[in-house]
Amino acid sequence: MPVVNDQTRETDTALGRLIVLLGPSGSGKDTLISGARNEFAGLAEVMFVQRVITRSADAGCEDHVAMSDAEFDAAIDEGRFALTWAANGLRYGLPRNVEAHLAAGKVAVVNGSRGAWTVIRQVFPSAVAVEMRVDPDILAQRLRARGRESESEIEARLSRAAALATQFEPEIVIDNSGPVETARGALIDYIRQSITK
Repeated sequence: MPVVNDQTRETDTALGRLIVLLGPSGSGKDTLISGARNEFAGLAEVMFVQRVITRSADAGCEDHVAMSDAEFDAAIDEGRFALTWAANGLRYGLPRNVEAHLAAGKVAVVNGSRGAWTVIRQVFPSAVAVEMRVDPDILAQRLRARGRESESEIEARLSRAAALATQFEPEIVIDNSGPVETARGALIDYIRQSITK
């Protein structure tokens, strides 16, 4: 369940489209976002939102801003977040600059959290969900291969993935069970279409 700070609020300035990738850990969200970022490098119409997370900078493959809990609290007090939530023992924040980008009618892409989807939509009514799906057996193999969790933790992640699968309605579903190039191409095509809408 997401925990949202007091500064989270509805905004009517989000004219652009916030593309939120949602899916279980191991579904390849960071990999696809990285590929799409390279594709649209230098294009001002697309922002790839760098999340702030209370974990070390070298944990995982996501390009994020690392903060301690104390630093995160200070950032909240200073009004530096458009939205925050907590999940899996970590705290996440979206920087305030995403608001101006969307208000200008542009597109932003972010790695989201299925448990925080309702709150994301409240704060950013223009948000659309892109669901990442992976065959459960393949997902389990990927989680084991990265060696970051015990077998019981992997089983818990798989159960959570199944439980959260029906909590939102995606605008598009991308299956990343096969070659990553196929899924990456689907995301790039969707972003490109969103720019022209």
